[in-house]
Amino acid sequence: MAAESESRTVHTKETSLQEEKGCPVTSDVCQVTKDWPSNPHEFVEGGLTGWATAFGAFLVQFCGVGYAASFGVYQDFYTQHYLTNETSSAISWIGSTSAFLLLTVGLVSGSLHDRGYFYHLMITGSLLQSLSLFLLSFSKPNQYYQIFFSQGLGLGIAFGLTYIPSMAIISHHFRRRRTLVMTFIAIGTSLGAIIHPIVLNNLLNGPLSFANGVRVSAGLVSLFLLTACLCMRTRLDPPATPVNYIVASRKCIHDLPFVLMMTAGFIFQISFYYPLFFFQLDSIKHGISINFSFYSLVILNGSSCLGRFTSGFIAAFTGVPDLMIMSSFSCGVLIFGMIGLSSLASVVVLGVVYGYVSGVCNAMGPPLMALLTPDLSELGARMGICLFALGVASLIGTPICGALLTASYIWWIPAVFSGIVSLAGSMVFTIMRYKFLRKQRVDVLPLDTQAVEVEP
Repeated sequence: MAAESESRTVHTKETSLQEEKGCPVTSDVCQVTKDWPSNPHEFVEGGLTGWATAFGAFLVQFCGVGYAASFGVYQDFYTQHYLTNETSSAISWIGSTSAFLLLTVGLVSGSLHDRGYFYHLMITGSLLQSLSLFLLSFSKPNQYYQIFFSQGLGLGIAFGLTYIPSMAIISHHFRRRRTLVMTFIAIGTSLGAIIHPIVLNNLLNGPLSFANGVRVSAGLVSLFLLTACLCMRTRLDPPATPVNYIVASRKCIHDLPFVLMMTAGFIFQISFYYPLFFFQLDSIKHGISINFSFYSLVILNGSSCLGRFTSGFIAAFTGVPDLMIMSSFSCGVLIFGMIGLSSLASVVVLGVVYGYVSGVCNAMGPPLMALLTPDLSELGARMGICLFALGVASLIGTPICGALLTASYIWWIPAVFSGIVSLAGSMVFTIMRYKFLRKQRVDVLPLDTQAVEVEP
């Protein structure tokens, strides 16, 4: 996004906020805000190139985060057939490492994107993802290190290289419809989390071998990523002075509500992937039909898609912090409910309800970060810092749950651990809300005093 356009957007928001609080607006801000609508050719909304870029970003999210969210299929297959010599904890390290890198590599890829390396990131990430999947197909049974390097490290780095750039590029083409387009792209993630488990379950457990099944999946993903790279185009020049992440991180340390949000997100994220990684295996081990269990993740991810879609409408009534508290608390309660999973009906109910509230909780993350960021020019840097913290939590969460599960499959122990951790995260979100509202009242008081003093 161009620096000039960004500054004008920020000034517009600051002006409206000052006017709502009854504060005088400086003439410089008024002049910039007044001039913006008079230049209609400054920003071209959408167009063929813009919508083609949005479609490419949709495909990237479908193949990236959507594929990562389907690791539960691999967790089940590796545990029962391909890595039988390894514990559930060791196998879950593969998926958690991939999720960790998806979030943390974004700290680097986001900075490189701001410096104009969009095409380099997309091409490198797409090639690495295709190469990693094809290398995974050559992995031999019970060769843990081969699968870990190709799927855990290779795919994780590839996901991280393309995740943030494919979202940030939308700002080059859309302004008024940006929220709508972002919603469309987010559906790509949910759609991928629905379709990939169906495809992978039928390939890995069908007449094809593991090697040929993964190659078919790799071929489809490569085709989609090639299409995405051909569709996406940049339009704006990179900013002259990109945001300094070190300076932004120093500001974060002194922002108590933001620190509490990061702490709450870190705690909650430790338990967030437990249902995604173990739900299908839990269903099979409790005697549920294998054919139906293959669709347990589809039910969960499909309901999550609905939760993401409706979260914006609910937040308009409840507010973002309150909805985050309610959804994270509900996730903790429902994870406790996984202790009682024993029938087909319980799988459906838990999949639908947990999937919905987890989708709402996931969708509220970026709006909550934006709400707690006073200077919107630092939003990208703060999101990168938050994603790094969430990535670390993702890395350690599911291996802990796998270790607690043990080889005897004692399901109530990881469920209790994950439920307690989720509720602890919800409590910290509640403290964050209290501190944020208190800080708002303190910040508004001097402005009101100043407004009274300037009155004649």
